[in-house]
Amino acid sequence: MSKEIDVLVIGSCMTDLIAYTERLPRIGETIHGQKFSIGFGGKGANQCIAAAKLGAHAALVAKLGNDSFGTSYMQHLKDEKIDVSCVRVVDCMSGVAQICVDKSGENNIIIIAGANDTLNLNDVIEAKHQIEKSKVVMFQFETPLETTVKALELCKTHHCTTIVNAAPAASELDQRIFHLSDVFCANETETEMITNERIESIADAKKAALKLKGKGCKRPVITLGSRGAVFLQDESEDPIYVPVDAVKAVDTTGAGDAFLGAMAFFLSSFSNLSFETVVKYSCEAARCSVLKAGTQTSFPTANDLPRVFQSLQSVGEIPSAS
Repeated sequence: MSKEIDVLVIGSCMTDLIAYTERLPRIGETIHGQKFSIGFGGKGANQCIAAAKLGAHAALVAKLGNDSFGTSYMQHLKDEKIDVSCVRVVDCMSGVAQICVDKSGENNIIIIAGANDTLNLNDVIEAKHQIEKSKVVMFQFETPLETTVKALELCKTHHCTTIVNAAPAASELDQRIFHLSDVFCANETETEMITNERIESIADAKKAALKLKGKGCKRPVITLGSRGAVFLQDESEDPIYVPVDAVKAVDTTGAGDAFLGAMAFFLSSFSNLSFETVVKYSCEAARCSVLKAGTQTSFPTANDLPRVFQSLQSVGEIPSAS
């Protein structure tokens, strides 16, 4: 019998082209940068690898182009121990992301979807055997939304938990996405676009969370960067704020993906944890990720989160090291 999958991600792969600068350029401005690097990204693969680095058995449903970027990415996924049996190579360019990071760690990003735009219903149907044996299935908006909806509908016929990450931001969403997701996660900008609520405070985030609940979200989660996150439980009308310890960020790129990958890992691997604890531990993973440069290279392992895993051990969630 094939091994059960902890986390299945149906999403994107992007090659990151990263420029590091003193500050982000203004419109029409050319500035000098200090460093350039090429890395592996895409919200789908990022979240999949973030979960795997923490210990999840993770699989990916995605498309790569038949170019050097695609070849390198496929090998990288295998090196990271990701199940790539449903990653297909197609006759077009691979997805790329152009990223600029300033000295404070802030960034702006332009993505070109490439092969990611070809992810379709047939790919989901071919991956049905993966969905059937997955505990958590996760989605983002870097692949066609109609494919996401159809995959979510398929997930509802099985007993897996679904997580939808509303990134990149979109103001017009198929309403079925809200109802089909068990967890709906968005950052401040994405939440503002969906709810038309300006988020400048924790109180604003709580108000927006209630709006997301009103749209049909079972467990809306709003990430607030260095301030932590706000979420709502299944039947609760009282949003909960989870703060995070302040740190001096090196690079915030991928912090949201570190959060989502960690959430998928904790939900799939520790069924007795409260959702508040899951959000708290996921915030800790994101906080840890901003202390390193890069995207996937910054994602923490269990060894990078000693407080979290010591806490899990103390309550008997994981066995003591022998």
